[in-house]
Formats: sequence, structure tokens, C-alpha cells
Amino acid sequence: MSRAWFAALALFLIRDCDVTGPGPGTVIVGTWGGDNAGLLADDTSAHAHIGCTYGDVHQAIVIGVAGGFDVPGEYLLRAYPVAVGPTMPARFHGSVSGWVMLLSVTVTDTVAHTTTELGPVKLAKGIAPKMGPCPICRVKPIRLGAQRPLTPPEPSLRKSS
Repeated sequence: MSRAWFAALALFLIRDCDVTGPGPGTVIVGTWGGDNAGLLADDTSAHAHIGCTYGDVHQAIVIGVAGGFDVPGEYLLRAYPVAVGPTMPARFHGSVSGWVMLLSVTVTDTVAHTTTELGPVKLAKGIAPKMGPCPICRVKPIRLGAQRPLTPPEPSLRKSS
């Protein structure tokens, strides 16, 4: 067989593959992980962790024309070792280039009357978050086609004697 035939077959097989990552107008979905940070998103919401803190977005995160995004949400700054509320208004903002995301969160601390900036953190699509010393979240195994949110570890059950 000729090289031209193999080249044509290869182009046919990869034509629907997105090797450059999501582009403008794309909704951010899936697991995005990094060191001490993670984002789990679907087409209607997202859940993020940066260090020992976490927050939620209650809408789709859509990539803008220049690769950036900026969406409102809520954030809990005092999440470990005991979650102390309330959640506070926040802006989740950053950019996506290929399969890498830079994520920052600006939290309006309504208790201390300050603004707190978290990040930027570097996340990669399809990589499980590596949540260092703060055991507030664990990633459960993901079955193909099903996303599971980051959830706190289940308490150990002790048998009474």
C-alpha cells in the first residue's frame, strides 16, 4: 500500500480528535487537577479546591474569545480542619491554553471586610487533583462517562466492643 493511502487513513481517523484543547465558546467540563488544587466541572456547575479551601460555581464556565473566563460563585476560606462559614461571594477567573488551565479565585470576605486572592494555580485536564496535607477532599474513582464530585473523606466506623 502507498504512503498516501496511509496518510489519508490517518487523517480520517484523527479528524475528530481535539488535540489542541478546548477553544473559545467551549464549556469547561471534566476533572482538572494540579498540586494542591482541583476543579470538577460539568455543563451547569463547578466545584474547586485551592489548598485547604473550596468553592462552587452555579453556572457553566465558558471559555471566552481570548481563552479566558470569569464567573461568579461562592467560596469557603475556612474549610480545614473544621469548616467555618459562611461561604462568601467570589469570582472564579483564569484562562485555558490547550489542556492547561490557570485558575484564580477572588473572594470578598464579608466577615473580615477584605478581599482574598487565591492562585493562580495550574491545572491540567484529565489529571486527578493532588490534595496535599489537607484531607478535606478526595477524588473517588471516575467511571467512564460519569463524573463524581470531590467529597470529604468518609469517617471511619468503629465497632463497639
